[in-house]
Amino acid sequence: MRGPELSRRALLTLAAAGASAVAFAPAARAEKVLVIEVGGTPEAVAVNSVTGFAYVSDPSTGTIVVLDSRTGTVGAVIPVGGEPAGLAVDTVTNRVFVTNPPAGTVLVLDGLTNDVVSVVPAGPGASRIDIDEQANRIYAVSDVTGMLAVIDGVGCRLLKLVPGPTSGLSSIAVDGGRKLAHCTSPTTDSLEIFDIGAEKFTGGVKVGKAPTGVTVHRGSGTAFVANSAIHHLSVVDVGARKEKATVLLRSESSAVAMHQGTNTVYANGGANGVARIDGVTNLLTGDLSLGVNPGAVAIDQRSKAVYVTDPLHGRVSLIRDF
Repeated sequence: MRGPELSRRALLTLAAAGASAVAFAPAARAEKVLVIEVGGTPEAVAVNSVTGFAYVSDPSTGTIVVLDSRTGTVGAVIPVGGEPAGLAVDTVTNRVFVTNPPAGTVLVLDGLTNDVVSVVPAGPGASRIDIDEQANRIYAVSDVTGMLAVIDGVGCRLLKLVPGPTSGLSSIAVDGGRKLAHCTSPTTDSLEIFDIGAEKFTGGVKVGKAPTGVTVHRGSGTAFVANSAIHHLSVVDVGARKEKATVLLRSESSAVAMHQGTNTVYANGGANGVARIDGVTNLLTGDLSLGVNPGAVAIDQRSKAVYVTDPLHGRVSLIRDF
């Protein structure tokens, strides 16, 4: 089936320097929107673009749901216990890393067998996670303490706990090529930069109110920050350490994901759906209504399929060609 057709709407894209431009969002269409019933309260989602499997965390049941993108069905349900939250997939090693905030641990799953192969301490409240696949390092941040955990992905061991500059870090996006990790801080409305080589935080950038999601385009190094208390997405020039633009959305956004090859950003800031932004021009190019208040967003880098969780109804939308 086709996704719903939307009327053409004029939207603003505001430059951080004060200049503004008018963007005209075209009618958004998806070739196919498949709704997958997963039950529970799906929270985070991550995709292995090599194998085609997506992983969804459900803290209400202590499980990880595995979705097969080829069939659009649930392939497996992995009991991990606790309250699994953040997810990251290493496409090189085919391992899945899952945070369990109450225990302050990261679980390591074998993507081939779906077995839990290790449990690594990551500090109290470790909740969101990302990977430097080049160096096989995993980074987890705590929204309780602001601590950043550095984990060896080969030996599955904690290497270092680094105190953050703020009391809580809500999300993280790693740029392995530039050896930087970008961490959102809702309490200070900032994007805090962690230098991987120096193993220390080197300063922050003011963004919108209550930033909770972040992604980075590895080609340009530009970071895109979802602000959960204001209707705009912050575009950050990390090299210059400044917010260079803002993109006005239909609603507040808490999650954001990037398709690296096309430099296209997807955020859960649409009108009960997903917003699509051109990462080069910083213009909103379409809204796709799903009829729900969406949760987490993830992208299959190979197929360009977009995954969106619906925690209220226990569903995941698999969107093709949006």
